[in-house]
Amino acid sequence: MRLVRAQALRASSSIGVLQRGAVGSASPLQQVREYVVSSSPSDGVSRTDLSESFISLRQPVWQQWARRYAAGSGEPGVVVVPFMGESIEDGSLAAILKQPGDAVAVDEIIAQIETDKVTIDVRSDVAGKIEEILCKEGDTVKAGTQLARVAVGEAGATSDAPKKEAAPAPPVKEEEKSAPPLPPKTATTSSASPNKDAPSPPKQSSPEPAQPKSISGMEVHMPTKGGERRVPMTRLRKRVATRLKDSQNTFALLTTFNEIDMSNLMQMRTQHKDLFQEKHGVKLGFMSGFVKAAVSALKQFPAVNAVIDGDDIIYRDYVDISIAVGTAKGLVVPVIRGADHLDFAQIEKTINTLGKKANDGSISIDDMAGGTFTISNGGVYGSLISTPIINPPQSAILGMHSIQKRPVVVGNDVVVKPMMYVALTYDHRLIDGREAVLFLRAVKDNVEDPRRLLLDI
Repeated sequence: MRLVRAQALRASSSIGVLQRGAVGSASPLQQVREYVVSSSPSDGVSRTDLSESFISLRQPVWQQWARRYAAGSGEPGVVVVPFMGESIEDGSLAAILKQPGDAVAVDEIIAQIETDKVTIDVRSDVAGKIEEILCKEGDTVKAGTQLARVAVGEAGATSDAPKKEAAPAPPVKEEEKSAPPLPPKTATTSSASPNKDAPSPPKQSSPEPAQPKSISGMEVHMPTKGGERRVPMTRLRKRVATRLKDSQNTFALLTTFNEIDMSNLMQMRTQHKDLFQEKHGVKLGFMSGFVKAAVSALKQFPAVNAVIDGDDIIYRDYVDISIAVGTAKGLVVPVIRGADHLDFAQIEKTINTLGKKANDGSISIDDMAGGTFTISNGGVYGSLISTPIINPPQSAILGMHSIQKRPVVVGNDVVVKPMMYVALTYDHRLIDGREAVLFLRAVKDNVEDPRRLLLDI
């Protein structure tokens, strides 16, 4: 059997080249089929056995690897932690969605792992009944850690199945029913010392509460009536805290401000939003206008799109815009790839898709990897002005804020305009103040006159 398999595998030696995208004269799988058909059964090996031997060739290599990994060292019915990403070593078991005895289907989620970037679903590779949960919530797990055992093919009880009824209480005898209840014991009654004349011990005065001591030189205040509670930080929150603090410690942060008249962009949106949604199936928002304005400005000032790497400066000839999204679990920053090649509709569709994935927890590491420039919109929460922090390893971030009507001098007249404050925080080690101010002014000009984006001026 080994000899026959080796001969057939030599006939399919080019399968690796084919799976990498090369196109040959004949498919390696077709060569194997032809070999199976032409092989003689005189060697004691049936064609059925040969077909089963090469069943793995019908799947891509990555799919075979993923299935083997999910099964856990070839042991059927064992669910293990999947590969979580190149830069993720471990995670915390955030939730266990199935319990022993529950039925589980193929690819059904049985647990969720929280990493410092995303929440990863752990799915069952087989259908059956949960026999045992091998970890508990809060445990730190790595790729390959066994989480559960599944009895393959067995029908288990669903999670909402009724619990076993409690056994009925034994009947009470008639004597017990008619007996009067015993009086409750008082504080002065003692079964151990029947002598009632024994002198009672003298009452001890309660000690005065100790005064709180200071810890590490900080004054400790007594808790208020509401109390307090200690909750461990999630991995995502710890990761965000670490990255933002590293940004402050590494970069020479400086912020410049400006204000934008939103009249023309708002008028364009009001005039064309219905037709835009009818044609493209997505609403027209302000974010696409700011993304297009930032892309145009980044092309004019490539240093804002660059990054310091050691003693070198890396200038990127592409523009990937990161969009900061606040979720219930924390801040995530998905990336709009190739933003310099997208139009308004494509940008809005991408933002809509990434926003939904971020809010429902299905966003992946690939969705957040990379990025050359970040846009953060604090205006959706009502922020009037702020100083955003750079998202490493980028060199600048644009902060949008709420739109408010303010009196503005236009010529010799004072008129009311919808205005927005914008902020650009940049790494002063790489970007000079002149470039930063001119960059933000270019964004302002593009937003105030969207026709500039169409004319590429």
